[in-house]
Amino acid sequence: MQEKLKAFERLLTIMDELREKCPWDKKQTIESLRYLTIEETYELSDAIINKDMVNIKKELGDVLLHIVFYARIASETNNFTITEVINSLCEKLITRHPHIYGDVQVENEQQVKENWEKIKLKEGNKSVLAGVPNSLPSLIKASRIQEKARAVGFDWERPEQVWNKVQEEIAEFKQEIDIKASKERIEDEFGDVLFSLINYARFMEINPEDALEKTNKKFIKRFQYIENEAAKAGKQLSDMTLAEMDEYWNKAKEL
Repeated sequence: MQEKLKAFERLLTIMDELREKCPWDKKQTIESLRYLTIEETYELSDAIINKDMVNIKKELGDVLLHIVFYARIASETNNFTITEVINSLCEKLITRHPHIYGDVQVENEQQVKENWEKIKLKEGNKSVLAGVPNSLPSLIKASRIQEKARAVGFDWERPEQVWNKVQEEIAEFKQEIDIKASKERIEDEFGDVLFSLINYARFMEINPEDALEKTNKKFIKRFQYIENEAAKAGKQLSDMTLAEMDEYWNKAKEL
């Protein structure tokens, strides 16, 4: 424990020194750090997807730096300190885990989630969905919305019900295309298809964000194989037929 405290104290000391002496660090504001924090979070996400423990450690450090940086800036205007941030977090964790720090009994993970959402409502949240950030990417937001709705019992009972809903939404999407409906109507139905597929992924215990990112990486790898093989043959992709590119694509799939 002493080693952990010493390391954290060292970080806070360095942060204080940078804020007081470094021209770049002195210039930063909570607003100017925001986009950098988002970038660091995505870099951490990439490292996690790649199962790159070396970079996970590195990126966690960068995220931690941003946390203490925000707290240092806020302390200068007497808004809050890192101590208050940590104590507030500790109190929230204790309050929202009554099965650990109280006398509430739970049998599984789902009951923990249900209790969590009920406690948040008691704390003043007007909606179960209020905790879903508006700025989240839509795919992740859909997953979080569905998880939170499930936590209060608003959910399908069986996977086959959800799959039937997927098929229903695909049929409605196709119908709008067949009747040459407006772009807005087609877009609306396509959104319903995506939302239902994300719902089904949840029932299959598949993270849709991870699944799509793996497919993105797979496509990039195969497409770059086509580019490399075409270059070896002295060809430009723009001058190749689809059949020629498809031949390389099938070879890439075999790798």
